Amino acid sequence: MEGDCLSCMKYLMFLFNFFIFLGGACLLGVGIWVIVDPTGFREIVAANPLLFTGAYIMLAMGAMLFLLGFLGCCGAIRENKCLLLFFFMFILLIFLAELSAAILAFIFRENLTREFFTKELKKHYLRNNDTDVFSSTWNSVMITFACCGVNGPEDFEGVPHLPHSSLEVATPEACCQRELQSREGMFVNREACLTGVERFQNRQGCYTVILNSFETYVYLAGALAIGVLAIELFAMIFAMCLFRGIQ
Repeated sequence: MEGDCLSCMKYLMFLFNFFIFLGGACLLGVGIWVIVDPTGFREIVAANPLLFTGAYIMLAMGAMLFLLGFLGCCGAIRENKCLLLFFFMFILLIFLAELSAAILAFIFRENLTREFFTKELKKHYLRNNDTDVFSSTWNSVMITFACCGVNGPEDFEGVPHLPHSSLEVATPEACCQRELQSREGMFVNREACLTGVERFQNRQGCYTVILNSFETYVYLAGALAIGVLAIELFAMIFAMCLFRGIQ
């Protein structure tokens, strides 16, 4: 009976570690996508130290979970006490680090509010100055998502114009409607847009558009994080039970 329990524990340990392996692969993939994505998110991450740090933490956690899931599977199948102990200690460290990251994300969540982005936009945005990383990033986001500012075009009323600009309008060029939502897309009517004709402008704020676009993915990421934490907890329990059961 004891042998049957040990065998059952071994295969359950393998199963949990296989899920950790898959979770690590998912986090690794998401981290790589955020960093190398060509549609402007790479610049957003680079411009915000908090997001920059978070992306690389996600990448590191994914790589570690990927490796530890593999080691846990090997330790369970081969019944190697050294591998199991190594796995338990490192999965415990990762578990505590993930809990700390979740607590820090909750504490600093105010840095991702509508008011924070509005203040940063009015302070640093330089309209069509593509040599400035912040402005180029915002222009890419507004063009890609067909949106304007954080709340709408009114966010740009206090933003200074470029010295060589001949049009004293509040709305930047990136807020003008295009036939194709990319930098190469033709304007529907650029002159009318810049002179204030609203039907040729993107009037919706980017905060709402992006939040709606990623709402499903945010819940999915949260569910995945909770699932990974639960799997890690069970994996540690099974690893210690298996470690104690191996003669």
